[in-house]
Amino acid sequence: MNRLFQILLGLIVPVLVLLLWQVAASQPDMAGIVPTPLAVLQGFGGWIWGQPGLGLNPYLGTWVSNVSYSGSRVVQGFFWASLLGVPLGLLIGWSKWVSNLLDPMIQSLRPIPITAWLPFSIALFGIRDVGSIFLIFLGGFYAVVVNTTQGARDVDRNLVRAAQMMGSTPGQLLWRVVLPSAMPAIFTGLRVGLGISWTAVIVSEMVAVKSGLGYVLWDAYYVGRMDIVLADMVSIGAMGFVSDRFIVAIENRVLRWRMLQNH
Repeated sequence: MNRLFQILLGLIVPVLVLLLWQVAASQPDMAGIVPTPLAVLQGFGGWIWGQPGLGLNPYLGTWVSNVSYSGSRVVQGFFWASLLGVPLGLLIGWSKWVSNLLDPMIQSLRPIPITAWLPFSIALFGIRDVGSIFLIFLGGFYAVVVNTTQGARDVDRNLVRAAQMMGSTPGQLLWRVVLPSAMPAIFTGLRVGLGISWTAVIVSEMVAVKSGLGYVLWDAYYVGRMDIVLADMVSIGAMGFVSDRFIVAIENRVLRWRMLQNH
């Protein structure tokens, strides 16, 4: 019963948004600008299940392929962002020498928005997947490295002293004390970085490549297909939510000890 109540409670806001959307889109001055939810649903259905190549609609049946293109780029860019960001963040947070060497440069580059890197990416890589992956990497990397750094800096010093008294080497200290203690912050960084990666893939696909959800979003806007634009936005949100739940599932498994401790 409690679970059912939670589900119903979670549906209140989406239902209200749909009702307000329907009312707003039905106004005469909004005709041709904002499609109704039903029009978006119909466009979404054709985008997903339509037969490609039929009629004058270039979007029919292309949803799966475009989601696959965008998802593949996010996976590749986020993989490299995590692979480099986590160990680098641990070293920066734990070693003052590494922090003095690398942290100023990272903090100087971090405020540069993804859009500012677009011309550089196109000049360096051209209109190719690698340019999009590069931008996704940048988007995810800074969130991962900053959160991991903070997690390493917040390690309980009593644990460190106890491990040193037991004869732990610096490598053992980093692997068996610092890394486990920083895990909650690392997963926070991974979740934030993954969200930024989805933003980066949409931005990059609008300009740097000719496929994926970002490309469809801009192309549909250009030809006035606002139903596809909104369906595309829903798709991006859904893919971001699913990928975030995947990270959360891994976090719950890795940090099971914290859940048991809280209970």
